[in-house]
Amino acid sequence: MKTQVNWSSDVVARFPELAVCVGIISGIHNEKSNNQLNELKKRIYEEVRAKYDAGSLKDNFTVRAYRDFYWKLDIDPTKTRPSGEALLRRVLNGNELPNVSSAVDAYNLASMQTVVPISGFDRDLLNLPFRIRFAVNEAFTGIGMDKPILLNEKMLVLTDEKRVLCIYPYRDCDQTKITLDTHSAVIVGYGVPLITCQGLKRAVEKTLEYFRSVSGGQVESLEVSRGADR
Repeated sequence: MKTQVNWSSDVVARFPELAVCVGIISGIHNEKSNNQLNELKKRIYEEVRAKYDAGSLKDNFTVRAYRDFYWKLDIDPTKTRPSGEALLRRVLNGNELPNVSSAVDAYNLASMQTVVPISGFDRDLLNLPFRIRFAVNEAFTGIGMDKPILLNEKMLVLTDEKRVLCIYPYRDCDQTKITLDTHSAVIVGYGVPLITCQGLKRAVEKTLEYFRSVSGGQVESLEVSRGADR
């Protein structure tokens, strides 16, 4: 099964190199925590702390690519960090990632490790196909927000047929998040210029691998969509 991604023509005209990778996994058993998750966290924390340094992280190629893209959207990445970098900095500074659930923690770990922003959605709460466009003064309630905010026309968003799902690529919608009742999930990895489609696909493959290791499930599909190829 291929998940369709429709690209707005003005997004493609401005950012022809943009791509996303979409993976679908079904039959997952999401729980608050388990031994497999704890072991995975320990291993990945050790790996990233040995590989990266918080002081020089801004010069990392992948971090730089997402930061440069943020500036093009008039977002200051030192104040609103790309999600992969934000998760990584948290662990490099001696903290741990929040414990949400086995499935959510799995995609956060993959995002931190690859520094690629990744979303996870409850498949049964989506109204596909996806669309990538600029916002049009619409309301959005992100995970952890007390009340909706109004998006402006400079903001790039991922939507389905009903609502904005993500402010590309750093804040996910609350209404479609993965919960303990989720049995089928859609994973989205967000690309920016200079991040190859192969690198993007590897990040989502890793996410699905972690999903299966901590929550089970079967991968149904994995597809890269590039705006310029629409």
